[in-house]
Amino acid sequence: MKVFISQSNYIPWKGYFDAIQRADVFVLYDEMQYTKRDWRNRNQIKTPNGLKWLSIPVQVKGKYFQKINETLVADQKWPQKHWQNIVQNYQKAPFFPEYGPLFEALYLSATDDHLSQINYHFLKAIAETLGITTCFRWSSEFDLQGDKSEKLLHICKTLQATHYISGPSAQGYLEEGLFYKNEIEVLWMDYSGYAEYAQLFSPFEHNVSILDLLFNAGPEAGAYLKYF
Repeated sequence: MKVFISQSNYIPWKGYFDAIQRADVFVLYDEMQYTKRDWRNRNQIKTPNGLKWLSIPVQVKGKYFQKINETLVADQKWPQKHWQNIVQNYQKAPFFPEYGPLFEALYLSATDDHLSQINYHFLKAIAETLGITTCFRWSSEFDLQGDKSEKLLHICKTLQATHYISGPSAQGYLEEGLFYKNEIEVLWMDYSGYAEYAQLFSPFEHNVSILDLLFNAGPEAGAYLKYF
């Protein structure tokens, strides 16, 4: 049983879905603190003039400890604006005619007030489009106790995990020995070495939304995920 645990991101890059499809269970850990200028409510697309941020406007309560799953949308007009930007920059992509209607429907139905639910709305649909069958769960389903590593361990133990999949950025804080003591092997994602694909607007950029890969590679998108 392989488990991947991460905060929800808005239309994230291919590496995020690479980790999801490697796992049997993906746990959305949105009881963590919301962080500004991060990937929770924004991501990048390609344009003829370089990279462009698409950001969901959210309500932030100053220095108050605000969880991701408590974060609310500040302007309900964002879906139309984002979709207009996507059409403008991807309508000439080879597989936009095939995938455009799906994502137009997703944007038009992204009416929830909570950022977590909006992210889930896109994450689940994109995973299904890629043929990923990983089970999605929420951290709120688990009785979390202890510090950061202990909470992650508790989720893994509850799910009877044999492996915990983690992004490389966690190497600075994750108590790897704690997992091994509980007979859970930590698998570190390696986000290097992804193959390039035919992409609009040079130079090539890996760190853009998965939408770029879908619109440009279509049904072959899964071939550009290393662990697919």
